[in-house]
Amino acid sequence: MKKTIAYNVNGKTVERQYSYIPVRYIIAVLLTILEVLAIIGIVVALCYYVPYFYVAAFVTEVFCVVGIIASDDNPDYKVPWLLFVLILPIAGFMLYFIFYSRKLQKKLLQRLAELKQSAYTKKEPSLLGELHEKNPVAASQARMLTRIAGTDVFTHTAQTYFSLGEEMFAAMLPDLEQAERFIFMEYFIIEEGEFWNSILEVLKRKAAAGVNVRVIYDDIGCMNTLPGNYAKTLRSFGIEAAPFSRLRGNADSEFNNRSHRKILVIDGKIGYTGGVNIADEYINKVVRFGHWKDTGIRLTGEAVWELTRLFLTDYGMSVKKMSDLPSDLYPACGEATAGGYVIPFGDGPRPLYQRGVGQSVISNLLNGATDYVYMTTPYLIIDNDMCQSIENAALRGVDVRIIVPHIPDKKLVFGMTQSFYPRLLRAGVRIYEYKPGFIHAKSYVADGKYAMIGTINLDYRSLVHHFENGVWMYECDCIREIKKDLDDTLAQCVEIQPQMLKRGLLRRMLRAVVRIFAPML
Repeated sequence: MKKTIAYNVNGKTVERQYSYIPVRYIIAVLLTILEVLAIIGIVVALCYYVPYFYVAAFVTEVFCVVGIIASDDNPDYKVPWLLFVLILPIAGFMLYFIFYSRKLQKKLLQRLAELKQSAYTKKEPSLLGELHEKNPVAASQARMLTRIAGTDVFTHTAQTYFSLGEEMFAAMLPDLEQAERFIFMEYFIIEEGEFWNSILEVLKRKAAAGVNVRVIYDDIGCMNTLPGNYAKTLRSFGIEAAPFSRLRGNADSEFNNRSHRKILVIDGKIGYTGGVNIADEYINKVVRFGHWKDTGIRLTGEAVWELTRLFLTDYGMSVKKMSDLPSDLYPACGEATAGGYVIPFGDGPRPLYQRGVGQSVISNLLNGATDYVYMTTPYLIIDNDMCQSIENAALRGVDVRIIVPHIPDKKLVFGMTQSFYPRLLRAGVRIYEYKPGFIHAKSYVADGKYAMIGTINLDYRSLVHHFENGVWMYECDCIREIKKDLDDTLAQCVEIQPQMLKRGLLRRMLRAVVRIFAPML
């Protein structure tokens, strides 16, 4: 199978064909299926042929049910697993043991501990006391975030907000050209085209000049966009590259816990993040679902240190051997003139994160708001706790507005998104669909004081399963720009009214069934 890609080189359109025969991925999926079937088959055979073994299987099933009920996991996540275990007595609890939680090798945990010890240490005292004197509510949000995400509060960090992916692309290239010591990139999707090839040309030149260049891309996220051996191709250019959680055909959580992060760090002084992946549709060079609306943010200052730390954590999980790191990973950046408090943070599954960081940040924004909360998300598939946080804010009189796409990228997922409309509308939440096309932005702003930009969608993939990252901000200069962009975006949206929600019985039943298993999708 071949894929033809057209992109611009020096003002000319060039077409190239790439072979995409995902043999490695097919083999990995087949091995996983065979391993699961073999394990279940062995247990079934033992139950059939070994006397009283079925009693052990029954006791194991009971312990599984009790374990799921007694766990600290979200009840919405427990329900589908309980159904699996109870409806499929043997296969259900075997699938539970195999896929329920992420497991990390001891060697990997030791490496991550070493990376954490060698990470930055802020010399100045904690800023939480200073923030508490200004605003106790903001301080409480910051304190919780720093504790559950293992991050810190930063000031003197300049922010540049990008209301479109193409604006971010235009800023990234000159910053990459200025790199002197290292470039770290981590993206869920990288696809060959004008966006990536323009960046790759810079990376190759910088690597040849002695700059330490490292790239991580998600192995499943890039399954259809890059050749299976693309890391080897990048290494031939002098770029240290690795796919995140490479598929190996293991029957475990490797299919579930992907890196959805988008991070670019240059010399430890400049950092980018947001919703923008490195593919041409994100900068509207390729049109798939109408106009693609995305957002991002550029940080300059000490807050970039946390993005460096997050990248190195993921890089450490993705390579067999950790090569020597550049010196001065966390350089003194001077004091930027920008105001406000900035907290870059990561989120992900256990055991790296014991609590849902992204969900906590969004819930705190909603719970602390008194005037308004505006949110954009490509998907709206939420648990009962998040739904209640949104409803409660609206019922308190807060103007809660959610912007979702009008042209979906996945029709089934869009149907699930729409299934939440009636409940939220009844509570007074206002829902808008972005009429020009697909909105992929993950922007959150509250009361003109708080904001969050990052990779976190309002769906189970982001809030429960994926590795994510974001930037929480309080009284930052760019918050006015975020609010203005959201106001401009709302002007291009159609507001959903209750009379627009009539659906047939069959569609309602299908959505009800799918919603049961949404936490596992």
